[in-house]
Amino acid sequence: MSVSTSGPTSGPAREVLLDPYDYAFHEDPYPFYKRLRDEAPLYHNEELGFWALSRHADVLKGFRNSTNLSNKYGVSLDPASRGPHASKTMSFLAMDDPEHLRLRTLVSKGFTPRRVRELEPRVTEIALQHLDTMLAKARDNETVDYVDEFAGKLPMDVISELMGVPEPDRAQLRAWADAVMHREEGVTDVPPAAVEASINLIVYYQGMLAERRKKPTDDLTTALLEAEIDGDKLTDDEILGFMFLMVIAGNETTTKLLANAMYWGYRNPDQIAPLYTDLDRVPQWVEETLRYDTSSQILARTVVGDLVLYDTKIPEGDVVLLLPGSAHRDERVFDEPDRYLVGREIGSKLMSFGSGAHFCLGAHLARMEARVALTELLKRIRGYQVDEANAVRVHSSNVRGFAHLPITVEVA
Repeated sequence: MSVSTSGPTSGPAREVLLDPYDYAFHEDPYPFYKRLRDEAPLYHNEELGFWALSRHADVLKGFRNSTNLSNKYGVSLDPASRGPHASKTMSFLAMDDPEHLRLRTLVSKGFTPRRVRELEPRVTEIALQHLDTMLAKARDNETVDYVDEFAGKLPMDVISELMGVPEPDRAQLRAWADAVMHREEGVTDVPPAAVEASINLIVYYQGMLAERRKKPTDDLTTALLEAEIDGDKLTDDEILGFMFLMVIAGNETTTKLLANAMYWGYRNPDQIAPLYTDLDRVPQWVEETLRYDTSSQILARTVVGDLVLYDTKIPEGDVVLLLPGSAHRDERVFDEPDRYLVGREIGSKLMSFGSGAHFCLGAHLARMEARVALTELLKRIRGYQVDEANAVRVHSSNVRGFAHLPITVEVA
């Protein structure tokens, strides 16, 4: 592994290693991040072909510098996901202005805050449906998989509800979405199974679009078909790209948020105990989880023009990774950053949904889902235990969370 580093110090910095595909890194990236922040705030991995920014101030500037750090080749390090085709599956997340602004504005005509607000009662119903099933299995002190039974089902079902996917088809779409994200150890690109799952999702949504053209309904798919500004409308490819983005970015990250909240709540019972009798504080639990162990850990950008960082000129076309997972543990910004403290002041320092022009359009949906899901769960249990020995982490180059989280619960 050929690694070089740039920054204000040298010496031990030569030993710093960041490999987003390494399973040891997936288990606990935070010691790696601390060394990067302290020893190599501008890090260069020659073998994998990227630079990385780890300090809060640098990551924030990176998110907001859409002049020199471009999205147009995608936001993943995986080679197959990068390139001018990235927008086909990542929509406006893989575009720069003015194309980004045009598409985002049109999508916003259909994907409105009002539509999300009106969805909350239905989100509650879906959450209760899955909770009832999970807790019925858990009543006899049986171990249940929180991801399989709840956290992995709710977000995808909510997105399917938004789009108008029939309930019988939702399990299949969840399976395809999971396959798109999964990586076996040592795989540093998009595997064939993920490509196949991606094609299956696109073909399914193409069929939905064709149906909605014939018979419009009151769902997001129809709203996107009808969205128009001064005669400008979304093409089918643009709608499909956004739908795919919702499935991958919206589904995966929210599933990981829900499981991460449960895991760290278990590890920090003193922080969660007061919430059982003060459910209004559940949003604080959500926010601290987003800070402490964010789902979206690593986002890629491509250098455009002249970019100088830490007295180093970064060549045009090189990849720069922004590390919000590291930024949220930066002691230069947060007091006791490695302490899980529900209720701490976070505010605008949070970058789980990015910052600047590409701030996540679905942030309000993710927060609402997490608030509803965790509130309804706490109403129905008196406590829970996580079987840490059998918990299984997701292996992804940019998303952090659990594939399986076995728990036992004390049903209220």
